[in-house]
Amino acid sequence: MKIAVAMSGGVDSSAAAAMLKAEGHDLVGFTMQLWNQRRGLSTGEDGEPLPSRCCSLDDVYDARRVAEGLGFPFYVLNLERDFERDVVAPFVQSYLEGETPIPCVACNSRLKFASLDRMALSVGCEKVATGHYARVRFDEGSGRYRLLRGRDGRKDQSYFLWELTQEQLSRSLFPLGELTKGEVREAARRHGLNVAAKPESQEICFVPDGDYAGFIDRYLEAEGREDERPPGGEIVDAEGRVVASHAGVHRYTVGQRRGIGVSRPLPLYVVSVDAEANRVVVGHEDELLSHEFTAAGINWVAFDEPAREVRADVRVRYRHQEAPATVIPLGGARVRVRFDEPQRAITPGQATVFYRGEEVLGGGWIVKESSQ
Repeated sequence: MKIAVAMSGGVDSSAAAAMLKAEGHDLVGFTMQLWNQRRGLSTGEDGEPLPSRCCSLDDVYDARRVAEGLGFPFYVLNLERDFERDVVAPFVQSYLEGETPIPCVACNSRLKFASLDRMALSVGCEKVATGHYARVRFDEGSGRYRLLRGRDGRKDQSYFLWELTQEQLSRSLFPLGELTKGEVREAARRHGLNVAAKPESQEICFVPDGDYAGFIDRYLEAEGREDERPPGGEIVDAEGRVVASHAGVHRYTVGQRRGIGVSRPLPLYVVSVDAEANRVVVGHEDELLSHEFTAAGINWVAFDEPAREVRADVRVRYRHQEAPATVIPLGGARVRVRFDEPQRAITPGQATVFYRGEEVLGGGWIVKESSQ
């Protein structure tokens, strides 16, 4: 087949390309230039951009070297404007509204896959391959493409792919889905790739130092929107008693313990963030537990929107161990999720994914209860 390969410059996508090339496929490599590191929004004391292990210029160079070494054409897609509009700006806005966003989901489905899919079709590619640890299968009985977990449970990335449409899944290829991380690195070494020992990217690519609040402050200043920077306000307990003050709601997230500035015999955690009232609510750990939540923007992968409730194992963040729950359709691409047992720190802005065994049934975005 003629296959478009997403080349991030890391070991996973490079190994995927090498494996496909060895199988005799005709490849076209694409790297997406997403964030202008020279904007100066994340810099060190020397004023130079902080190093990022994702989407940096070094990654572009690494991807090009891999493509040249394997002998297939390589192109760089400049998506900086789209990335800022569709990923960075919503990320900032979500924090300003008291949420904790996860930009990698939107980046994968709304930007990377959508852009690469269009480019792949324009150059006559039948499939789009990426280095994700996930699997896709066609089910003849239902006539649908199924999205499955990667075999390596520690690296499974199906959580980030629940927004993919049936059309996108029909052209998706995940060569690493059946492999472990160790097997992928060994494949990279076997094919002589210079990135075989390259470290993994852990941080959000446009916030390499992990200081989200600092990035938001700098972003608003650069955009001439300083007046939107959240002001200081009150930290209160569940009864509304003021226990401390905060320097902006964008500095807090549900479940946070450190940096609250309150000393008590029992540790306090952020229970909720009320941006409208400019308040941060804190409480003890048991106050983080909740039986249910509402999610919006639902995309059903395994079937069309169901008319009845669905039993599933539900994950409320990437590192969360999914738990049994009932998913109740509300209409309008919204659901109510009720866990059998209460779960900790269910956070607005995060993605929730519904599983049945190895299969992704669908997913959505956790929303604040006031938005029902």
